[in-house]
Amino acid sequence: MTDEWSQRSGLTTFTLVPGRGRVVIGKAIACLTTALVPVPIAFGVGALGNLLGTAIAGVDTLWDLTVANLLTIGSANLLALLFGFMLGVLIRKSPAAIVAYFVCTFVLPPLTMLLAGSQDWFRKLQPWVDYGYAQSQFFDGAVTTQQWTHLAVTSAIWLVIPLAVGLVLMSRTEVK
Repeated sequence: MTDEWSQRSGLTTFTLVPGRGRVVIGKAIACLTTALVPVPIAFGVGALGNLLGTAIAGVDTLWDLTVANLLTIGSANLLALLFGFMLGVLIRKSPAAIVAYFVCTFVLPPLTMLLAGSQDWFRKLQPWVDYGYAQSQFFDGAVTTQQWTHLAVTSAIWLVIPLAVGLVLMSRTEVK
């Protein structure tokens, strides 16, 4: 997403396709395809690994993931990729977007866990404002309606609003 802004190919891209929205939609479709196509393949490889590993170890094969679990895991992976897409749209510089992704993924979650562990007011607020926490619930098993609501609210805060700001900034920024 950052190529047109950090690699100076924007002049060519936006000359060939003047509508920036079409470029963003095309890249969003590529992002979604990149997220959706490999997930069933990964599940298939995991299933084969489960069969092979249990055959080698001589233990019973355990199939404890339901289709609903697989769908929520796939959804969480899709949201993680869309988060990176949003950072690319918002920041528009590859190194800064990568650093921001790692900060949001690896630095903020331990800090919010520490805050939730030490402050009762944040413990109650965490599911509503911590995107990583809300998303991590989808890897744990059955998802409740309240957890879906938590994810919707945190996605609006951390994904939709910044993406909208990034799209507005992108539409008004001069390509150099």
